Amino acid sequence: MSGTAAHEAVLRGVVDQWKSAVDAHEPERVAALFTEDAVFQGLHPYSVGRPGVAAYYGSQPIGLTAEYRVLETRSLADDVLFGYLDVDFGFTDRPAIHVTLGLVLKRVSDRWYIAHYQVTKLD
Repeated sequence: MSGTAAHEAVLRGVVDQWKSAVDAHEPERVAALFTEDAVFQGLHPYSVGRPGVAAYYGSQPIGLTAEYRVLETRSLADDVLFGYLDVDFGFTDRPAIHVTLGLVLKRVSDRWYIAHYQVTKLD
């Protein structure tokens, strides 16, 4: 794979796991995809670490789904990737919310984790 294709494959591998856990409403599984010291910024005040990620996704309504499209990927260092995505969060009882999502992925041993997660709602 070329550098860009390889970076996007890594990003999709992590984001597909995130999507699966979000869609299944499994907040602990979502949190396990993050580093122990991840900075997490959803649409509420930020948190640091897996407990904050789990609490955030645990507070989301049953039936929440995430559909994403990769916009950009960049290698920041050998074991660090940046991803920028369009994400639509769907709900069972109200219109979807469209956001952009910036992620920093970090490789720890042979596995990639989310080290930084920042959502922006551009309305």
